[in-house]
Amino acid sequence: MKSIKFIFGILSFLLIGQSGLRAQYANQEQADKLNYTVEQAYETVQVKPVKGKKVKNFILMIGDGMGLTQISMAWVANQGKLNVDNFPYTGLARTYAGNKLITDSGAAGTAMATGQKTRYHSVGVDMDGNPLTSLTDLAHKKGLGTGVVVTCGLTDATPAAFCSNHADREQLEAIAAGYLNCNVDFIFGGGRTDFNKRSDERNLLKEMEERGYQLADSWAEVEDYKGEKLFAVVDDGQLPLAKERGDVWQKAALKAIDELSKHKKGFFAMLEGSRIDDCGHWNDVPALMGEIFDFDQTIGKVLEWAEKDGETLVVVLADHETGGLTLLDGSIEAGQVEGHFSTGGHSGIVIPVFAYGPGASEFSGTYENTDVFRKIAELLKLQ
Repeated sequence: MKSIKFIFGILSFLLIGQSGLRAQYANQEQADKLNYTVEQAYETVQVKPVKGKKVKNFILMIGDGMGLTQISMAWVANQGKLNVDNFPYTGLARTYAGNKLITDSGAAGTAMATGQKTRYHSVGVDMDGNPLTSLTDLAHKKGLGTGVVVTCGLTDATPAAFCSNHADREQLEAIAAGYLNCNVDFIFGGGRTDFNKRSDERNLLKEMEERGYQLADSWAEVEDYKGEKLFAVVDDGQLPLAKERGDVWQKAALKAIDELSKHKKGFFAMLEGSRIDDCGHWNDVPALMGEIFDFDQTIGKVLEWAEKDGETLVVVLADHETGGLTLLDGSIEAGQVEGHFSTGGHSGIVIPVFAYGPGASEFSGTYENTDVFRKIAELLKLQ
């Protein structure tokens, strides 16, 4: 009997020890995801305000899930500097959906793309599921060039809100089919399988080519692009995180701007740092900093382009905040931050809006996310 008790005692000790080790490793892993120290801060640009010109081109840059805390944390992590510091005008936009206080990228993207609130999880449709006209549609009808450049799949919510129409953002194959009628000139992102490995066996890539698009499935092909319409789907799913993809999205964004600027009447481009949102859902500060750094470095290059052009308005904002992030501690000198997340989903706080270029003052103040559409449409005289 004593030997049995002894054996049970040993087993209990081992099990408790293993549980303690697992908890220790889990706690360490969680701590690693909440802390970040920069290896090498990057230099930021400085641009001068543009005065006395009218808006010809509009570049809308969306940091998916990028709230004020995400920006504040990135500023500390990059040792007290970001390219977003250049924007002379700032505003705040409310993000709630048509039927829910806490929005998603579908409803928020639709509000900005069409000027109407819609149901949670809907893209490019009104509250009753009817298709809406987007900024890309209006710009195309006015003879402007149009572009959509993202790091997610093209059937994901934000690009879908500008290029397709569906009451349910999860219907990826149907959303992909909507691209056949979107008339956007320069399209770059992921999500290839929704176009060529479908349950209906259609090859939408071939159908896009038949509609006059030049196809590209790698950056090298995008770089060599010389034509009027490009459909670049460079990954089966989302593009990899910034650590793996390098500066591909930055180069794609600038390539789009350069190509679209050939349109004599001007252009409208939507550029999204899509994977900021994923990092918020994962509650992963190091990955989040990598995505925001990539987004902010792209902002710097876009600002330099806009300063030289003089007729381009650049607006940077988010569709919503993700993760309920709080900046708890850190060091500007060391580029070190410690964060805390209150949720794995979205929060309902207002999102920041930054504007640079002719007409930038229109984006000051506090307003609905639907007003983003109205302001853009008025400045570009789309309606």
